[in-house]
Amino acid sequence: MKKKLIIAVPVLLLAVVGAVYKLVLAPKPKPAPPAKVQGVLVPLANEFVVNLAGGHYGKVSVALLMTKAPPAPAEGTPPTLPQNAVIRATITDELTGIGMNELIDRKSRHALVSQLDKALQERTDEPIEHVLLTDVAVQ
Repeated sequence: MKKKLIIAVPVLLLAVVGAVYKLVLAPKPKPAPPAKVQGVLVPLANEFVVNLAGGHYGKVSVALLMTKAPPAPAEGTPPTLPQNAVIRATITDELTGIGMNELIDRKSRHALVSQLDKALQERTDEPIEHVLLTDVAVQ
């Protein structure tokens, strides 16, 4: 009986120490940092070619940051938004006739993006959070 007790006490003590370490002293796992981009990015299929002031033209690719994903597309095709035509018309309307420096200059481009955000939120029912100009070329 004493032999069993001599063997059981250290085993029990090790189990208690292990449990205390695991529950109290062990480092807690760090939560994952929040994503830098909240939402769903939806690139618009075709780039925009628009006439700018002074006989210049601009070529712009656009992606939309949306609060909710668009309807699932058929396999192998890019997602299309229900109000895609209104979105494209609004962007074309807002970009046509602007000075080429508004697309080239960073500060002006950010102001233009804010203008696009506002225009799309006013004219569409899509859950658009932000407009991203992913590629810009001016000639």
